[in-house]
Amino acid sequence: MPDSSLTVVGSASSVVSAALTEKVADYLRLGLEGSANTRRAYAADLRDFRQWCSASGAVDLPASPATIAAYAAFMADTCKWATLTRRLAAISKLHQLHGLDTPTTDRQVRVVLEGIKRSIGIRQKQAPAFTLTKLKTLVRSLETETATGLRNKSLLLLGFTGAFRRSELVSLSLEDLTFTDEGLIVSLGKSKTNQYGDHEEKAIYYSPEAALCPIRTLKAWTERLGRERGPLFVRIRKGDRLSFERLSDQWVDKLVKQVFGTSYSAHSLRASFVTVAKLNGADDSEVMRQTKHKTPLMIQRYTRLENIRQHNAAMKLGL
Repeated sequence: MPDSSLTVVGSASSVVSAALTEKVADYLRLGLEGSANTRRAYAADLRDFRQWCSASGAVDLPASPATIAAYAAFMADTCKWATLTRRLAAISKLHQLHGLDTPTTDRQVRVVLEGIKRSIGIRQKQAPAFTLTKLKTLVRSLETETATGLRNKSLLLLGFTGAFRRSELVSLSLEDLTFTDEGLIVSLGKSKTNQYGDHEEKAIYYSPEAALCPIRTLKAWTERLGRERGPLFVRIRKGDRLSFERLSDQWVDKLVKQVFGTSYSAHSLRASFVTVAKLNGADDSEVMRQTKHKTPLMIQRYTRLENIRQHNAAMKLGL
């Protein structure tokens, strides 16, 4: 989001120092902006909106309801509902950050959006889940002789068994790991569902098969790193030389596509954990303990059971 000046409501400047007034404005800005990933997505959305306004001769700030309605109608021909609503959210945030009324809540805009929703539908394309059989087959085939191979296998196994988001995986450091005889505890800082840095932990367990064990593989990787602190998953230079540079979350997505196929994404690790766990009898509370979702509704959204014969109550009618 671009920097902007915010007007603090009331006559605070006459009561407190200018420095404290500026601090209030900074906290207000942080409260409106959201997470770093959200800010990056919104910045790209706003570039698109401004380019459209420039080409159409419209004013982007403050934007009128008529401008927003026209932009939404234009976008409906080329993007999905989820993309459109996110771009409108970015426009709304932009106006809030400048102390302006948001035009996206205008009745005219809401009616146009209702028409678009009825026309294009709201179904969102989701990252597919892979089966446990597919995971086992592909992971067993990964080599671990090189640092690159060992890192990749460690990342995939940890990502799946811990139901991690890709941003969480690349932000992990060695000091976040606690190995015990019972398993592994991974401590998390901030995440998408933990914006305030509340202490969170995930438990990882040993697998009977060494080739599929996330803990044994991760221990081997940490030993290869040869240090006790710093980033866990790092870039590897030519000649299999380790760096101290963290992987990007985009790189995690590329790795999943490379190993599982181009139809999959980094989010498939998380979706597959939920789906496999549910198929194996885990209840929503057990799944939520690992995914850190706040409501069972999100677990239902994450569960990929495209095969109509799976997990279907029609199997339990007793006929």
